[in-house]
Amino acid sequence: MSKAAEQLTVEKHGHVAVLTFARPPLNFISVDLVRDIADALERLDGDGDCRAVVLQADGKVFCAGAELDNPQGVSGMDAILALYGQAIRIFATETPIVAAVQGAAVGAGLGLALVGDFRVASAQARFTANFVKLGFHPGFGLTHTLPRLIGAQRAGLMMLTGRRIKPDEALAWGLVDEVVPDSKLRAAALRLAEEIAEAAPLGVAATRKTLRAGLVEAVKEAMRHEHAQQALLRDTEDFAEGVRSVAERRAGKFVGR
Repeated sequence: MSKAAEQLTVEKHGHVAVLTFARPPLNFISVDLVRDIADALERLDGDGDCRAVVLQADGKVFCAGAELDNPQGVSGMDAILALYGQAIRIFATETPIVAAVQGAAVGAGLGLALVGDFRVASAQARFTANFVKLGFHPGFGLTHTLPRLIGAQRAGLMMLTGRRIKPDEALAWGLVDEVVPDSKLRAAALRLAEEIAEAAPLGVAATRKTLRAGLVEAVKEAMRHEHAQQALLRDTEDFAEGVRSVAERRAGKFVGR
């Protein structure tokens, strides 16, 4: 069992499984965490009694992304490649997923939220593809999944500015499917998952397969390109400045090299 597995729990509520992960305080992404989420989802695919999944996080933040400057995080290109390999496994799973998002979903954390079929957000949620503020290229398949969900223009706005999107705007854009008060988030996500689970499972499975046709292949190709671009930017002065500026909570002073 990996270290992350100790921070991932699975509970059954009838035909719905609730996956809860925790890497306090900010629920940063790690290769182990994504691997363990993929393992759990694959096991649930083999559970004939599970018809829908809720993916949620403990704490005030859904996922603050990857720690690109932390050796215990996702700090090298090999680690990023391994992360993407595990993420593809999540995209390939077959059971519908409802993500419950509170607080920040940043960078790879936004990518994790987008593996779901649906997203329920709390009133305090924030969505950010902040890679350019790090002097980096978007990853986790976001160059495919984000425009697929909200359109190329709005995805470009998010990715080229690093702007934070609040729940009401996210709802209007189709980035989330429901916004609820913080205290009602988990109940609302479970309710949506139960609504899916009440439908005929073979019909749901066939329809989802049709709707997601080609998605895994497209995400895999997007991640291949993202990783190549990230490798080019990794050793630039701007990336080093971006990591420093975000850690110091200030605007970056970029020089274009």
